[in-house]
Amino acid sequence: MSVARLDNRAARRLFMDRHALLEQPSGSATGDALLDLITRLGFVQLDSINTVARAHDMILYSRRPSYRPAALKRLYERDRRLFEHWTHDAAVLPMAFYPHWHLRFQRDAEVLRKRYRNWHRDGYEAKFQHILDHIRDHGPVGSSDVGKDEAKGSGGWWDWHPSKTALEYLWRSGALTVVGRSGFQKRYDLTERVIDPALVPNQGTVDPRETVDWLCNAALDRLGFATSGQLAGFWATASPAETAAWCKHAEADGHIVPLEITLADGRNRRVYARSGAIDNAADLPAPPGRIRVLSPFDPALRDRKRTEELFGFHYRIEVFTPAAKRRYGYYVFPLMEGDRLIGRIDMKAQRQAGLLHVTALWPEHGVKWTVSRQARLEAELDRVARFAGVEQVTFADGWRRETL
Repeated sequence: MSVARLDNRAARRLFMDRHALLEQPSGSATGDALLDLITRLGFVQLDSINTVARAHDMILYSRRPSYRPAALKRLYERDRRLFEHWTHDAAVLPMAFYPHWHLRFQRDAEVLRKRYRNWHRDGYEAKFQHILDHIRDHGPVGSSDVGKDEAKGSGGWWDWHPSKTALEYLWRSGALTVVGRSGFQKRYDLTERVIDPALVPNQGTVDPRETVDWLCNAALDRLGFATSGQLAGFWATASPAETAAWCKHAEADGHIVPLEITLADGRNRRVYARSGAIDNAADLPAPPGRIRVLSPFDPALRDRKRTEELFGFHYRIEVFTPAAKRRYGYYVFPLMEGDRLIGRIDMKAQRQAGLLHVTALWPEHGVKWTVSRQARLEAELDRVARFAGVEQVTFADGWRRETL
């Protein structure tokens, strides 16, 4: 049986379309429009690093330049149309997805109970009832509001005291809900006071098969095409074995079809897609020619291996790499132009000085840095500077570098 094939450019465009990167970056970014964008992406990862803007804000800004962080805060904390939990990392998700997260709560409860014990947090389980009672009586809390007599050392993520560990466990297992952040510190409340009861299934009624079916369908719709392993990795809840079994049954039932895509290096990769994927890709327009600065945590880049295979762009974030061993920099932003990733840029908002300062830019091999491309970059950096709340873009001496 012959298998249809998508060439590399068509595959990239289909993938970009599903990540809201194929159309012009424009449109409303508040209320329903912002929720629709997050629903289209599936989730938006949260991260505290703020060299230019926080990751979640950069993700949304790169698609809707009218976006401002206050709109996400309203949607999440005031309107309760988003909830925070884990996919591959902490993220905000549409509240409509909440019923599908109960399997994650159950699995996190099983995995984390043992992990936290082995992580030398003895006694955290004894704090559960005290914390639940405290929140019930006094309202939402952050980790600094509990266990003050237990805290030792620096208080960083590596130095969790038992009450902080208990808060995280109760959140990850569903008893607590994060209702917002203050200074990026999570605030926890009782789930029963936050989540609509209609979104919470009765005890013992969660069917893993139904959840896995939703997770796989939702992941495939947001990727355009995927291997079973990529479907498992998208939400990081269903196991590789579960997604492989789902693909087998969905293909047999005619819900998905095998497809070959050509990778950036010319190899072909067998994936799964909806039956209309080829026609869908053929109907997609060419992407806009403007340059976009992407967050290192952009959902289109999260699977680094897939990014390299599809775009030929090798990228690793070096936040946790010792400075002497970094190839590029602490927090380097990928640059997208059209349907290509054309380079990476190291820059930081120096807010007291009112500057967006560019330390270095590395064009990808084979990308000529023409006068017109430089003009497009400068136009984008001017927009990013305004978003970051600074007035001027400056460049360090020798800022343009050769790709390593």
